Amino acid sequence: MQRFKIIGTGSDVPDNVVTNDDLAKTVDTSDSWIRERTGIGARRFAPADAATSDLAAGAVRRACEDAGLDPAELDAIIVGTCSQDTIFPSTACWVQEKLGVRGMPAFDVMAGCTSWLYGLKVAADMIAGNPSMKIAVCGAEMFSKILDFDDRRTCVLFGDGAGATVITGADTDTGLLASNWGSDGTLASILKIAAGGTAKPASHATVDGREHFVYMEGSKVFKHAVTAMSSGMLQALSDAEMTPDDIDVFIPHQANKRIMDACLDRTRIDGDRVFSVLEKYGNISAASIPVAMDEARKAGVLCEGHTLAVTAFGTGLTWAAGVLRM
Repeated sequence: MQRFKIIGTGSDVPDNVVTNDDLAKTVDTSDSWIRERTGIGARRFAPADAATSDLAAGAVRRACEDAGLDPAELDAIIVGTCSQDTIFPSTACWVQEKLGVRGMPAFDVMAGCTSWLYGLKVAADMIAGNPSMKIAVCGAEMFSKILDFDDRRTCVLFGDGAGATVITGADTDTGLLASNWGSDGTLASILKIAAGGTAKPASHATVDGREHFVYMEGSKVFKHAVTAMSSGMLQALSDAEMTPDDIDVFIPHQANKRIMDACLDRTRIDGDRVFSVLEKYGNISAASIPVAMDEARKAGVLCEGHTLAVTAFGTGLTWAAGVLRM
């Protein structure tokens, strides 16, 4: 067990609500087509002049307020994202700038939709060495800037948002009871942005070829996502010496409802214990779990003493799962 306490949560989603009907005005799709295949009814898109760090800074600021901290009191800032502001520096450093803080380490974790869970594990390891640390772990995405709106298979799925948690050491039996995480790089090619890095630098050809947008082989991603999320969750439950009936709240990564339902079937966790924000936010990637956690806490669904199960998959393909005592 890795002992820590979640002392604050916060989220920041754009005000601009984009419904399925709104998308259907410019994309060859419909509300019924999207809902039947994904369970998504709307998503949020940020203004044209905003960046991922704007949402991340907002979420971290609110998590600090919830924890009764000034952001300057943080001992580290970890941002999980795959829609970073810049290739370098890290989005976490831009978050520091926008929070007006300096000194503490700030860095990104890039594991796609799994990034927040990866970041939480890294933070837990840091706190194991120094329990007095107070660390902000944020998942933040701005997919509206990297979607190909000529590809209705992907552009209807994603939205923008950020969620953050502040954790610190604890003497009580709270924290990460067990975790399971990994990656299979042989599947890297099925979910990617092909151009913009050193393998394929930006050029007129890559822009004309629309290679700076999200590319996804949906059926392959679906198959491996269900397997990875389910097996990771089952292993974490086993390592925690728990059964699905011991879970009070289940927050899986919210990519689409079919994946979530398949994960429920395989893990046998009661569907009534799922807390979902998918219908109103869509797939917000690394932000989906921390945003759902924040909203579950504020709704009184996720409370102190509860056992929380979380699982995710992402580009890489990565996966992670954990059992937490709140």
